[in-house]
Amino acid sequence: MCSSRSSVRSPTWLRLLLVGVALLPVTVLAQETPEPPIGDTTTAEAYPNLITGEYRGGRGFDIVRTERASLNISFYGLFRYLNQMPGNQTFTDHLGRERTVKAKHDLNWHRTMVWLTGFFYVPELRYNITLWSLPTTQQTLLFGNLQYHFSTAFTLGVGLLPNLTARSMGGSWPYWAGSDRQMSEDFFRGGFSSGVFVGGQLARGFVYTASVNTNISQLGVVAANDTRDFAYSASVSWMPTTGEFGPRGGFGDLEHHEELATRVGVSAGHSRESRYAPDDLPPNATQIRLSDGVFPFEEGALADGVTVQSLDYDELAIDAGLKYRGFSFQSEYYIRKLSDFLADGPVPHTSILDHGFMAEAMHMVVPNRLGIYAVSGYVFDDFDRRPWELGGGASFYPTGTRGLRLNVHLLRVERSPAGSNFGYYTAGQTGTTLSIAVDLLM
Repeated sequence: MCSSRSSVRSPTWLRLLLVGVALLPVTVLAQETPEPPIGDTTTAEAYPNLITGEYRGGRGFDIVRTERASLNISFYGLFRYLNQMPGNQTFTDHLGRERTVKAKHDLNWHRTMVWLTGFFYVPELRYNITLWSLPTTQQTLLFGNLQYHFSTAFTLGVGLLPNLTARSMGGSWPYWAGSDRQMSEDFFRGGFSSGVFVGGQLARGFVYTASVNTNISQLGVVAANDTRDFAYSASVSWMPTTGEFGPRGGFGDLEHHEELATRVGVSAGHSRESRYAPDDLPPNATQIRLSDGVFPFEEGALADGVTVQSLDYDELAIDAGLKYRGFSFQSEYYIRKLSDFLADGPVPHTSILDHGFMAEAMHMVVPNRLGIYAVSGYVFDDFDRRPWELGGGASFYPTGTRGLRLNVHLLRVERSPAGSNFGYYTAGQTGTTLSIAVDLLM
């Protein structure tokens, strides 16, 4: 074995950060400000998601509302044409081996989400049951979360939650440049898994969330394959000028801020990740990729004939953005370290450090209707592959609201480190990606 360990603890800096954000609300509980009324989405949608990054619905339709309970139903749908070009290509990984690029060219009803939300017994006890379906991978999941809102400053919740490793994990979906994440954030970020969180707004414009999760991504991992290690993450953001950053804190200034809105933030996460599968089977852990697009838990990923069973994942992201009179800008810098490899043979690395950025800028050339944007991303990696992307697109809002959007998204990608069956990227691609999509949130 390359290394061994009987127990794993998160780094001291992250434990202190988690403890700090968990204790901060105790000092401000007396300064409670009223929550928006349950179901008052006109008020709630004027502010970013102040609690956590769970997928959540739109205005929806109120089905039942009594003094003791309420039920609202809402849904999201996405249809997309995607073409990753050229269709036939290969790439060479960091060990010099040739691999096939699995480029897609398809039409798909790509994603469906249905939410049942409301409160039970008292308005402070809130639930969110989510039906998530991805026809492109034939996956359908039913999950949820339960929250108790003690005050604006402190909420406690459990359920399927995000690892707070990037700003896009903080509740901005689906208000992004296109229908999915950009290359760098998709490469560096963690995913979603069951856990417990605390969060809230400590002062005007200052929001925090901290979470402890089963792992960095529960997708494809069953409980029978889980380890005894947890994932830890926390995120803070400050909106100093206006105290908000638009609906969900998302991209674009469809709302046309007359006063400059600004936001800066920090996100961080740590986890001891494993293959979640026997060594003679492919890994179930597919959230982490190396900068050549290879899963680190694949046999031979870091050395021929050697399989990594577990590793430490540590990530830090710093973001900044602004919105003003139809113009918006969002950027984020990421640092990720993979280390402490436990393998069935020697590997040539004690750690792998990658860092990079993404940036997006958009202008509403027709107020409330049409926005044109540019996107870019770059990864500085230990394998000196230097993946990058440059592109842009246009979003048309026929109703003048974010609920219905037509989007065209065009990218030039070089040596993509990101890859999935639901995003814009396939591992190793060098070429052009075109997406044409329509999405609806009600």
